[in-house]
Amino acid sequence: MASSADHRDIGRELDLFSFHDVAPGAPFWHPNGMIVFRELERYARKINDANGFDEISTPIMVKDTVFKQSGHWDHYRENMFWFVNPRDENETLVIKPMNCPESTYVYNSTIRSYRDLPLRLAEIGRLHRNELSGTLGGLFRVRQITMDDAHIYVRPDQVEGEVISVLKTIEEFYALFGFKPSYVLATMPEFALGTADEWKRAERALENALSAAGAKFEVAKGEGAFYGPKIEVHMRDSQGRDWQLGTAQLDLVMLPRQFELSYADEDGSKKMPWVIHRAIFGSFERFLGILLEETGGNLPVWLSPVQAAVLSVSDKSVDYAAKVVKNLRGAGIRTILNADSDTLNKKIRDAEVMKIPYILVVGPKEAETGTANVRERDTDAQKSLSPEDFIELVHHQIP
Repeated sequence: MASSADHRDIGRELDLFSFHDVAPGAPFWHPNGMIVFRELERYARKINDANGFDEISTPIMVKDTVFKQSGHWDHYRENMFWFVNPRDENETLVIKPMNCPESTYVYNSTIRSYRDLPLRLAEIGRLHRNELSGTLGGLFRVRQITMDDAHIYVRPDQVEGEVISVLKTIEEFYALFGFKPSYVLATMPEFALGTADEWKRAERALENALSAAGAKFEVAKGEGAFYGPKIEVHMRDSQGRDWQLGTAQLDLVMLPRQFELSYADEDGSKKMPWVIHRAIFGSFERFLGILLEETGGNLPVWLSPVQAAVLSVSDKSVDYAAKVVKNLRGAGIRTILNADSDTLNKKIRDAEVMKIPYILVVGPKEAETGTANVRERDTDAQKSLSPEDFIELVHHQIP
């Protein structure tokens, strides 16, 4: 059940991020926020590794010729940050707003064969888009974006299987959080690269993949990208507003044709691949905003900046409490120690306000038995566990 809290308020309460006028639309990530961010990146890479993706990294700043070739210069320039090189008036540079065109330079760096496909190239890229200042809003619409991008270069006969795999990954990932996203198939817009027949072929491939994956979807006529139709993954925020997160787009024209991509087919003939543009999160920023609002800040154990708080009942148990903390930290569990002179009830309340998943209370009895009284967030249940058993409990919750 989604909370009614705004993710910006939750972010302040948990000390995750802040916004400042000196950088409109770009969050300043605090240490707690970077823990969440890094864990999301770690899991994104784990997903990619498990599904046969190779990670690449392309320059953040490229010449305008790249986007003139792709078509973005004519159809997306108002959303770009670009400038004339102050040391060379003949050179115009762009702070890249997307990773798509750049990935083709990796593809074209060597001769490709039909045996090389599908070639899955992933990039966790920092992007910049010149959104209108009036449209900026917390993490949902920003100018600095972190995208879990991937471009899958395929033969036409591989498209549906790859898109089905992408949809399966999306379903499994969102299920980790209890999310039930909705799907939209966006079709050919008024202005589009390519022919109507090419678009029909691409739309049919995506529709077949959605049906084969058992995904219910709505059709948004004319809402596709200028280079191809797309499957959009949608969620709602605490105010009921609809936001797009992940995506699977099928490109028959922009990258393949504009950048002259090819592979040698089985008979030796030169063929043009198709390209699937894929993102699971969509953007880390927007996904985290949705997640904070859906959970009310009660993040899953693996994403929580602090996973456990060890509270000593009195001065007599401080040494044992410190030993427990050392053991947990040594096992990679993010743990804090509260050995203050406050009452136990206050220490528990403080940990609850921080939305820490586990509270471990230790006193003379626990020191004698080598255990801790473990309390789980949002429950009244308590159980006595050894540090080793608690470590195993937490590790089982880390995907």
